[in-house]
Amino acid sequence: MNPDACDPLAHTSMYQRAEEGVKMLRFHYVKYNTGSLSNNSDDSDGEGGLGNVSRVIVRPPGHSGKAKRGHLCFDAAFETGNLGRVDLVGEFEYDLFLRPDTCNPRYRFWFNFTVDNVKQDQRVIFNIVNINKSRNLFKDGMTPLVKSTSRPKWQRLLRCEVFYYKSPVHQNHYVLSFAFGFDKEDEVYQFALTFPYSYSKMQAYLNALELKFPETFERSSLGMSIQNRKLELVTFDEVKKPDKVDQKNVIHMVVVLARIHPGESPSSYVVQGLIEFLAAATQPIAKALREHVVFKIVPMLNPDGVFLGNNRCNVVGHDLNRSWNRLSQYTHPTLSAVMKMLKEYDNSSCYQVDFVIDIHAHSSLTGTFIYGSTYDNVYRYERHLVFPKLFATKCEDFCQEHMMFNADDRKSGTARRNFVEALSDNVNTYTLEVSMCGYYLNGTNILTQYTEDGYMRIGRNLARTFLEYYRFTNILPIPPMEELRPRKGRPRTHRPRARSKTRSEVRVRPKTTRAYAPISYTDLSICYDSATSDEGSPVRYHMYHGHAGAYGGLRMRPHAHQDQFSLSNIQAARFSNLDFSSDYRLKVPKLKTQTTAGDQKMPPIEMLTVPPKPHLTIIDFNQLTRGGLEEATAAGGRTIEREKEKIRRHTLKSSSRKA
Repeated sequence: MNPDACDPLAHTSMYQRAEEGVKMLRFHYVKYNTGSLSNNSDDSDGEGGLGNVSRVIVRPPGHSGKAKRGHLCFDAAFETGNLGRVDLVGEFEYDLFLRPDTCNPRYRFWFNFTVDNVKQDQRVIFNIVNINKSRNLFKDGMTPLVKSTSRPKWQRLLRCEVFYYKSPVHQNHYVLSFAFGFDKEDEVYQFALTFPYSYSKMQAYLNALELKFPETFERSSLGMSIQNRKLELVTFDEVKKPDKVDQKNVIHMVVVLARIHPGESPSSYVVQGLIEFLAAATQPIAKALREHVVFKIVPMLNPDGVFLGNNRCNVVGHDLNRSWNRLSQYTHPTLSAVMKMLKEYDNSSCYQVDFVIDIHAHSSLTGTFIYGSTYDNVYRYERHLVFPKLFATKCEDFCQEHMMFNADDRKSGTARRNFVEALSDNVNTYTLEVSMCGYYLNGTNILTQYTEDGYMRIGRNLARTFLEYYRFTNILPIPPMEELRPRKGRPRTHRPRARSKTRSEVRVRPKTTRAYAPISYTDLSICYDSATSDEGSPVRYHMYHGHAGAYGGLRMRPHAHQDQFSLSNIQAARFSNLDFSSDYRLKVPKLKTQTTAGDQKMPPIEMLTVPPKPHLTIIDFNQLTRGGLEEATAAGGRTIEREKEKIRRHTLKSSSRKA
């Protein structure tokens, strides 16, 4: 071996401090046993190697003896854990080195570790110094996650305490620095790139779901990984099998793949949301899909890499999403099992594979989007665009700007590109990408961070998109109009108040002095046929058939001279739309007399007027106070009597002139 050549696995050698700084600072690793701290001044065996740190305490320089409270203990020797080395570079500052993927030092991005033995109100700065991807979402506002023993829900660190920058001390490489204050002692704090989803969590979830919905889905194993972990397969199949199979009654199938890259844990939450939605026995959408379409879901394609805490590779250092075009039973057993299943169903005369959707999480783009392929056949390409357009209408976080369709030869090893050639023309293969960070609201610059439920919502929206697609292609029946119309009545959120069984005593309302409120009159122009009255109600003339329209529509109005509470003097804003400027005197139109002998003469006054029925003027009783009713009726009666007298005088004058 060339003595000048460097070890490719020594991934931390390029981040050595200057010699002056190394002389000033010394770091000591102490193995942390249960209940005691043992002193060890030698360097850890795992320093610079490929293993995760295991219960390692970092003590300050010059300290001897038993470690004290505040000497942080780092641990990543657990499932999905990743932290390769810790250096104390200051009184409160630590340099953290990520462990690269097994057998592949190129990939260093995923991290997941715990810190304990902290002191209350202790503030530290962590620098992750060997991230291999300089272009990532830390530039756009993504922050690491943290949780503790008493607060098990993941929370993102504040943006003002996270920095991503080029560090001259680290050869101008990008460094992720974040400050954190430990507020409680006897707590174990865990930090991660994004929401972890381990192989054991998937097994526990499928076990619980199998107990809850034993009849809606089938769980099986496609094969084993290199380290003998199960390649789980979840099947939803309630399709009624036809007696005779031909082109018109084939069984449609959807295949969903996820977690081919171990560090893209959000894809597991998307699949969990999809499985939960389809497994619900009473959900009408899920039931319709299960009865017409077969779903084959592989929730974790790379169980070994997930267990080890790798970022992209499996246990032998292969990026599985670049290996579909060169499968090997020994190095890619999970991919070989999936490809065998796909070809069996694709070549079958009973089944038609419509979709293969490979779910990923993107580390440098925001939102949810789809990668597709381009085809020389225009009709196939147009059919390929239908599903992404339907999916965009179901997701408010869908980002069309990041959607891409191409035929790049550099991506020939991906599932999206390889299945175009390996499977038949009826199969539409997509890569569904979800951001590790969040999405921007439509038309704004507001970044909304994803949560576990936010990722599972994407899975539910994926199921709804399948429903729309298969209704669009007439595979699923369209529901009747009664189901499409919105339900009338109260919304679902309404809950009637529970009535008390014990009756409460009714208290007498105390008498209080009140001022008169304005009285609102409404003239309904009702025509009455009865004969006598002294009290006033609005007088309406009958329509005379010989002179249609001559006397119709005459209405009485209240007299202009009333007290301060009458309509003419109201100044309240709620009555500002009423017109009180007109004259309140009744204006009777002049009658057109005919001079010819055969013409009909004017009808007598008995036919024109009908004495009003005892009736009150229409009053807004919501605004009525004590004494208001008597005053309103009295004022209305006086007004009617005056108007009736005017009409009689006018009639007598006209008849005398005629004589």
